[in-house]
Amino acid sequence: MAPSETLTAERILEATEEVLRRHGPAKATVVDVARALGVSHGSVYRHFRTKAALREAVTKRWLDRTSQELAGIVAEQERDPEQRLRAWLRALFDAKRRKAGHDPELFATYMVLTRESGEAVPEHIADLTSQLTDIVRAGLDAGTFTATDPAVTARAVFQATGRFHDPCYADEWEAPGVEAEYEAVVDLVVRGLRGA
Repeated sequence: MAPSETLTAERILEATEEVLRRHGPAKATVVDVARALGVSHGSVYRHFRTKAALREAVTKRWLDRTSQELAGIVAEQERDPEQRLRAWLRALFDAKRRKAGHDPELFATYMVLTRESGEAVPEHIADLTSQLTDIVRAGLDAGTFTATDPAVTARAVFQATGRFHDPCYADEWEAPGVEAEYEAVVDLVVRGLRGA
């Protein structure tokens, strides 16, 4: 880190991500992060009180990237709710698949970190289902979807499409025929929401 650069939580998280990519979660230490930044490990601990807190923050940052991308789709009021739902599910699948395929070392690291996670994963799932709830509610308001409880329906949609976003299925995301299977599931979900 250049002397003129201020040490921020964001800079520490960026460095931590790189250290995790290089060393993996079992070997990466706060000392490695501090060394990468050119600071003492005490400087890192001033921002993150424990190694676990640092790892939790890195996990949250990684998950938040997906949530932020999807939030933009939810906000697209000019699209009808069915189009938004389809675009949201597609973006979620593509984002998860991209993370697994483009940086497999880091994805494997995050698989470990998400298993260790305290609040980051449940908060991420709550955020995603909240976004889906907004889309389902918009569909109800427009008369496009039928459901008695938007939140319950959103959770059901999330669970029904889990094979295409739950990281435990990552090995299947590039399998032959997965696109056709994805489309079949989404079509079935949408038909169910329309009451068709």
